[in-house]
Parts: sequence; C-alpha cells; structure tokens
Amino acid sequence: MKPLILITNDDGVLSPGIRAAAEAIIDFSEVLIVAPTKQQTSMGRSFPKSDDVGIIDKIDMEIAGKKIIAYGVHGSPATSVSHAVLEIANRKIDLCISGINYGENLGLGLSCSGTIGAALEADTYGIPAIAVSLEVVLESQHSSDFAELNWIQTKRIIRIYAKRVLAEGLGGDISLLNINIPNDATNDTPIELTKQSRQNYFFFKKPEKRNFSEKLRLQSYIDIDHATLEEDSDICCFAKRRNISVTPITWNMTARDSYQV
Repeated sequence: MKPLILITNDDGVLSPGIRAAAEAIIDFSEVLIVAPTKQQTSMGRSFPKSDDVGIIDKIDMEIAGKKIIAYGVHGSPATSVSHAVLEIANRKIDLCISGINYGENLGLGLSCSGTIGAALEADTYGIPAIAVSLEVVLESQHSSDFAELNWIQTKRIIRIYAKRVLAEGLGGDISLLNINIPNDATNDTPIELTKQSRQNYFFFKKPEKRNFSEKLRLQSYIDIDHATLEEDSDICCFAKRRNISVTPITWNMTARDSYQV
C-alpha cells in the first residue's frame, strides 16, 4: 500500500504551490489535499472562529493526469489539518507536507507562519511533517494573485525529503523539517543543516500618522543584521550564502536555561 501524504498550506487550496507539491510525490504516494479555502498566511497555529468555520468544499483536481478530490476548509491551516486527520482521511496519515509556500519562513518569523502552524498541528497527531517554502518577492506574498514560479528545484527537494522521512522518520524530538529554497537554486545548490536564527527576517514599517478609526495593514520589509547573524542559522544559509536551508524544529518551547521561582 502506498503511503498516505497530506498536503496542506496557508496560501489556499487553489495555490499553484499546493499543486506542485502534489505533483512531486503523487507517483509514490496516495495524495490527500486539505487546505484553507482562501489565503490564510501568517495565521500561525490559530483556530479562529467565524460564521462559516468548519465548512468543507470538495474540489475536483487533476494532478499529473490523475483525478483526485481536494478539500477546501473554511478555517486556518491548523484547522484544515485537524479536519483532515479527524474526518477526511480514511486511514492514518504517514506524512504531512505543508507548502509549497509563496515566500520564505525564517528566524523569529516561524511563530506566525501558517505554513509552520499546519506542520506543528500535524505533529500533535503524531504525524511527521515537512514545511517547504520558496523565495518570492514581498509583493507576491500574502496574495491570492499567484505569481508564476519555477517549481523544479522545490519539487526535487520535496521528493528527496519525503522519501527520507517516510523511510527513516524524523527521530528524537524533531517535529518537522523547515525547508527554505532560494528562487535561484539549481541542482548544484548546497543543502545545509541549519538552526533557527534569533533574528527577525521580516519587519513591519512604522505607519504614518493616521486616523485610528481607519483600517490599516502593516507593510513588511526585509532587514538582516549581518554583524550578529549566526553562521549556522537559517537566515545566513538562505540569504547570505544562497543555499537551501533545512532546519529541524521541535515542539518544545521550554527554555534550556534554568530559572528560579
């Protein structure tokens, strides 16, 4: 029996990234696509409440010549994963792939990432997970107008690590692998084992003076402090050396240092 792989994301079930992820692994697995119905970037592992939460739409898709039914969940990425596990999958899910995300997930930004949030939700059900993100310009992130991207290298990396995790598991206290791929990666681009940086990667611009009664969406920019950037970090690997970053992430948020009460 082929392994059952759940594919989810935070960009929405109709994102080209989710189709590319399915194309990467459909020849050696049974694919189950369950993702938010619409753009849910930066939702983390949240479970927001709304009037339509929990509604699930069935969507006919054709992936690499195979007809499948995908499921669009009215809710967050983490909500989508829970519905996949609890009421859509007809057997235990062997692996969760979250992505391919439009935009990198690095450093302190991981805690707000819906891509990471979905993968962490899979971990709560004992399912190993891989979060995969491809670099895009800021203007193409948080958008439902999906830019055309070259998925070749990202699909290759997904195949490598999906097969490895299915065969070997993650081991120890690893919950997921966070993989970030530069948009100029090639077959020769090195793959580095990295640590999550203590730095932010995305920052919000300070708004101009305004009327607080008017809605405002904070605008982001990228800023790296190269003087304090850790050489073994995800940001340094990805942004400075332009290599593929693979960061093992754990569920455990307990500080390593002692604290007296």
